[in-house]
Amino acid sequence: MGVLVPAAVLEGVLRPDLPWRVFSVILAAGLVPTLLWRRSRPLLMVAIAFGATSLAPFLLGGDSPDMHTMAYMLLLPYSLFRWGSGREAVIGLPILLLALAPSVASDHTVFTDVVGAFAIISATVALGGAFRYRARARMRELDQVKLLEREQLARDLHDTVAHHVSAMAIRAQAGIATSASRPAAATEALHVIEAEASRALAEMLAMVRVLRRNEPMDLAPGRHISDLEQLASRGRSSPFVEVEISGDLDDLPPSVGAAIYRIAQESVTNARRHARHATRIEVRVAADDTSVHLRVSDDGDGGLMRLTTSPGYGLIGMIERADLLGGTCVAGPNPDGGWTVTAVLPRTGSAA
Repeated sequence: MGVLVPAAVLEGVLRPDLPWRVFSVILAAGLVPTLLWRRSRPLLMVAIAFGATSLAPFLLGGDSPDMHTMAYMLLLPYSLFRWGSGREAVIGLPILLLALAPSVASDHTVFTDVVGAFAIISATVALGGAFRYRARARMRELDQVKLLEREQLARDLHDTVAHHVSAMAIRAQAGIATSASRPAAATEALHVIEAEASRALAEMLAMVRVLRRNEPMDLAPGRHISDLEQLASRGRSSPFVEVEISGDLDDLPPSVGAAIYRIAQESVTNARRHARHATRIEVRVAADDTSVHLRVSDDGDGGLMRLTTSPGYGLIGMIERADLLGGTCVAGPNPDGGWTVTAVLPRTGSAA
């Protein structure tokens, strides 16, 4: 906007042959603010801009404001078909055609100019529609990735629920067997069953929150944090992967363990695929009393290349899984080269 207004004034000064120069400059500069609302109010801006240019010939005695600066108005029909609703696009198309009607009916208009005007408007509309379709297709793909990640997490939570239910069944059988000779053992079994039932109920509620589709779940055993050792590779392969695990991870919920493995696996795969000249990939897992920390880094020089590209579906899936478990996952280039993925998940594995 700060460039178009001076450009319109400059064009009016440098073109002495421009009919109704003052009015044309005022019109060209006055319609520039419509670009500010072209995304939020595309139909209204199209109606204002093209309506004003359609009425101008009647006010100027048949002459149209022929200013090159007004080419910026092509952004308005593009915005209408890019960000406007379907209803707005249907209403806006006749407005665009009616805006060209005075030029078609004018005796001074050449047929080739009319064809060129229609071609430019049609190309602008087609470009806006193409980018609109591409953006929606991208959003559908991202939603599909997130839904699949939720189903995978629900499968891992199913393993936790099955573990708690099995523990309850075993303790119930032991309590029944010892109830006659040791009544205190039966009471102890009931306390254990109560605790396991509370945990199982919490996990089931978490599974219901993350499961959004009615398709049957895959009940095959999921990955665990002990499977991280399988990612390690040494010897002649390059880049080689080094895995280091520290801290108490014995009582980690299966959902958290599976999430740590999936994020590490995806990070290693991305490093092998995108890290140029990388020779080493480090996978570090550390646990404390409240959370589990994962750090995957490489020494490649593809940081800038990866930063300029859009996030892949694998990275989006990692972020989605960490968020569902109440944690965080971030990725970015290192100051001294390479790329690092960091994830922090709570030990409880509570789904948000």
